[in-house]
Amino acid sequence: MKIKVGISSCLLGNEVRFDGGHKHSQLCTETLSRYFNFVPECPEVASGMTIPRKPIRLIGDINAPNVVAVHDNRLDYTDQLKTFSQHKTQQLDELCGYIFMQKSPSCGVFRVKVFQQNGRPAVDPGRGVYAKAVMDANPLLPVEESGRLEDAVLRESFITRVYAYNN
Repeated sequence: MKIKVGISSCLLGNEVRFDGGHKHSQLCTETLSRYFNFVPECPEVASGMTIPRKPIRLIGDINAPNVVAVHDNRLDYTDQLKTFSQHKTQQLDELCGYIFMQKSPSCGVFRVKVFQQNGRPAVDPGRGVYAKAVMDANPLLPVEESGRLEDAVLRESFITRVYAYNN
């Protein structure tokens, strides 16, 4: 029986990104799927955003940024994405790990840009709103970004942590 691991839906080839595209990861679908039963989620779509939609970005406080449309800060998605994220984190008990889409304002774990009043990214990177909620609610849950899993050492570490968490 495969271990259940959450994954950003776009990594499985699902066309849920803002432009109707995906970020299919062959590593996930061809290699890691031998070990894991993936449970996909796109927090942007699940929170009510359409496909296609305006791209979003994070602005303001690194630890509690607002989620707004890139070209129109008046289109604010903060409340709906945070509400969905808080609700969803209470339903993840069956998961033993999570693979997130890198650099995403909803799913990025590392190096997510949070823009400041001057229009430039903060010196310190932030974390995607959904990824942060998942990690805050489940601090021991093994998480990783898709791009980092290309590194064999990080990939092996993630797989090991997922198996340990499962036991």
